[in-house]
Amino acid sequence: MSSSSLRPPHTFPLAGPLLRGSRCPRVAIIGQARAGKSRIFRAASSTAVRHERLAGVGPAYEECLVDVGLDQISLVDLPPVETFHTLSNDTAVILKYLLWGDRWPAIARHEAHQPAQSFAAPDVLLLVMDATALERDLELALELAQIGKPMVVALNRMDEARAKRMFINVGALAEKLGAPVVPTVAHMGLGLADLFSTVVRAAREKRAPTPQPPSPYIAAHLAPIAEIARDPGVVDAFAVPASFLALQLAENDDYFAQELRCHFPKLHQSLLAAREAADAVLPRPLGEEIHADRHHRAALLFEAVSRPGGGEKLPAWQRWLDELFLHPRWGFAGTLAVFALVLFFVFEVSSWLDSHTVARLIAWAEPWQPTDLAGVILRAVADGLIGLAGIVIPYMIPLVLLLAFLEESGIMHRVAFVVDRGFHQLGLHGGVALPFLMGLGCNVPALAATAAVTHGRDRTVAALLITFLPCSARSAIILALGGKYLGGFGVFALFMLAPIVVSLIGKLLKHRYPETTPGMIQHIPPYALPGIRRLAWLTWDRSRDIVTIVLPLLVIGSVVLALLAHFGMDRWINLALTPITHWWLGLPVVLGVPILFGVLRKELSLLMVFQALGTQELAGVLDTTQIATFLAFLTFYVPCVSTFAMMLKLLGKREAFFSVALSIGAALAVAMAVRLPLELIDWVF
Repeated sequence: MSSSSLRPPHTFPLAGPLLRGSRCPRVAIIGQARAGKSRIFRAASSTAVRHERLAGVGPAYEECLVDVGLDQISLVDLPPVETFHTLSNDTAVILKYLLWGDRWPAIARHEAHQPAQSFAAPDVLLLVMDATALERDLELALELAQIGKPMVVALNRMDEARAKRMFINVGALAEKLGAPVVPTVAHMGLGLADLFSTVVRAAREKRAPTPQPPSPYIAAHLAPIAEIARDPGVVDAFAVPASFLALQLAENDDYFAQELRCHFPKLHQSLLAAREAADAVLPRPLGEEIHADRHHRAALLFEAVSRPGGGEKLPAWQRWLDELFLHPRWGFAGTLAVFALVLFFVFEVSSWLDSHTVARLIAWAEPWQPTDLAGVILRAVADGLIGLAGIVIPYMIPLVLLLAFLEESGIMHRVAFVVDRGFHQLGLHGGVALPFLMGLGCNVPALAATAAVTHGRDRTVAALLITFLPCSARSAIILALGGKYLGGFGVFALFMLAPIVVSLIGKLLKHRYPETTPGMIQHIPPYALPGIRRLAWLTWDRSRDIVTIVLPLLVIGSVVLALLAHFGMDRWINLALTPITHWWLGLPVVLGVPILFGVLRKELSLLMVFQALGTQELAGVLDTTQIATFLAFLTFYVPCVSTFAMMLKLLGKREAFFSVALSIGAALAVAMAVRLPLELIDWVF
């Protein structure tokens, strides 16, 4: 077994009390436009994002909760910021948020637009810098270092910097800034797990970056202004670090200089005098000189930590695979390839295994039609065991084995990252993509896979929605009857009902399970070739519950239904189900038993329909509307007793029985939605 198959999953270290609830730190993502700031936010965000305006004016920001291991942060995506050298109205609003949150100091209490929402100042600044434009972004880093808050730097677009043969010494950059620096490729999700682990650590340590003072020749001219900023009355009124305030007073006549003039007119006169004295000596006005000096120091820092050429070069195959699976434009090609592979297993491999194993068992047992009570019970037990084999051999083992391989190789994590935004429309994360696809083969292994990749609300919603996916048994019935009596368009329409119903049910479930699920940091592990022993163990670990959970219910359900048939309860069952079969669905009353027995195995429904109607040529006893209505109902009706057993194991009794009620209600609604238009068309034409 390769060592890579035993690699541990990404872990988020716990180094103190949990950061949750009242301890949950607020993290503000800040950076220039097109640096990748919003991509990082979207990659981590939950399905419930709050949109607000700072102080009710200015640009809007987005905020959501994000789980980082056992800790939790409140992540805020601020509008882009270029510099604080000059303060436009929007930039001033953002700066107020960074400094004060909603607790404005004395100098701001007279303003017309006071904070309309409760939002505390951020505990950590997450600065996103573009590795291909590092010199430019370093100027903003030098400005933010003066604010005095813990800061983490995401050095984004490292793939493009590497492609341009630019080497950046990340360790040296972190040392000179006095803040941790994490390389990332946000649009591919690379490095984000490490980034947010570092953010949580910075929130715990509360260590601000090393201030970067201006050059000595400027510091001498700043001394009188620094004295103004250190005045006790000014310190209390402005509530900002004195070094940052001194630079703002020296650089521009924007917000802070105006407030100083309003509240401290004498000190403002001293400020103007200090500026004039500096302007008379320096080659440029003091504000321009400070800005030029910051640009110069950023350039020196850039030269110290970077050089053209060299650096780590990824293997060509890894670059190609990342382009295939993670690229924002054509990354869906890799995802579609994985989906096609799963569908191949469902409709080719699993079907072949079914025909060579379970189908032969069914054919072997078919001649045995006992009439005595003991024989009926034994035959029912045999049917239950055959039903279990029909799940495990063709579907459970191949699909779970495939899922384990995709997980261990790192491919599934990339698929989940690509489809994450699409599944947000259902209130879920992208990790459920492959379990959903597995549901097209069999709902049982799909539910088992859901347990491995979700928890809490996500697990409940995903499990409920998976039961509405047409498994291979239901698909076989649609293809067999629909293909013969409804034609290709009818079959296509029936299959297209599935995504429509899943989308509608997903939106309805948002009301029962509000979107309070925090965001999730999706770790993108390195590629690996898993070992056979590891895959075998994972397959067994995720399949063994079916023996203890599904088998008893299969056998018990089979025995109960067999006894009902043995004692002649068919007529009474049909009579009891008349309101559903005849009144609502418009079907013959004798189809009540096939519908009920369909909860054991869907294939039985088709066989019992032929037996109940006394013919395999349905066109003589059912019209097109009745066939379409029956297939629509069967597609969304309770999948099978095995699925119900897994729901019991996964969600408990309450949600399992809710899933039954939900599927019956949805099946009745969809069947009526199919029946009424078809009957109207028949009546008109």
